[in-house]
Amino acid sequence: MDVVEYRGWKNNLRLANGEVELVVTLDVGPRVIAFRRPGGFNVLKNYDEMMGGTGEAEWQIRGGHRFWLAPEDLTRTYFPDNRPVRWEPIGDLAVRLTPPPETEYGVQKAMELQLAPTGTRVDVRLEVTNVGSAPTELAPWGPTVMAPGGVEIIPLPAKKNHPGHVSNATSPADYGPNQELILWPYFDFTDPRWTFGRRYLFLRQDATRGPTKIGIAHRMGWVAYLNSGTLFVKRFDYREGATYPDRGTRYQTFSNEDMLEMETCGELVTLRPGASAELVESWELHGGVGEVRTEADADRVVLPLIGG
Repeated sequence: MDVVEYRGWKNNLRLANGEVELVVTLDVGPRVIAFRRPGGFNVLKNYDEMMGGTGEAEWQIRGGHRFWLAPEDLTRTYFPDNRPVRWEPIGDLAVRLTPPPETEYGVQKAMELQLAPTGTRVDVRLEVTNVGSAPTELAPWGPTVMAPGGVEIIPLPAKKNHPGHVSNATSPADYGPNQELILWPYFDFTDPRWTFGRRYLFLRQDATRGPTKIGIAHRMGWVAYLNSGTLFVKRFDYREGATYPDRGTRYQTFSNEDMLEMETCGELVTLRPGASAELVESWELHGGVGEVRTEADADRVVLPLIGG
């Protein structure tokens, strides 16, 4: 754990265990701005023109992993995270990063990162506390901005037979729905970046195409993004009975000409003054991963790395 320079910023915290490293901005943010094997490909997008800047009046996308609040609006969500961040170690290869409070909205954010002593696993915890004087409704939100040129792999629940057309008596059957799909107004079913398969959804980042976005409840526990032979995996849970923002989306994904975002949403809650809410996920990297174009490729290449 040491403080290093990174792309114009003098103060950035680096967590490294010899197999993987994280770089987190301290002059702004906090943003996890790099996640890579030593000397390897950074799976996170960096907006070149926004590197090294501080103190801007307007919110900057910059790239990397950030801490937002849902539901999305043009005020609280886009609060400029452009001020210096305080950090403190909370264990071996573990750190808590605290930006100044967002007094305009009565909230205090904090990001905790725990890098495993070996391997590539990183545990990420986002915490928001109501430091105002009135209750406020929100959900912690963790968008991770991925570098362009990759393909996202989203597993789907197992299929079931219609009870009136059961071809195999040992196969499960059900009349009820078991999947949720939420569409944003600029989503287009004819968009060639999307493949809606039997076992997976695929979304390919394309530098020639603009915004697209969907949301899903997602009980499968993981999503992945493959780029330049490196597979980034994000893991998270789903709590039945919980209320999630944007019509029940535990997971959202967005892409445009520049990047692809992998976005987890925490539970939508009304926080009393002094109360906190959290969002927890974990990341990992796998190198030397072959191309994934089809569902058979995902079964063969990705599932053994996921543990499925």
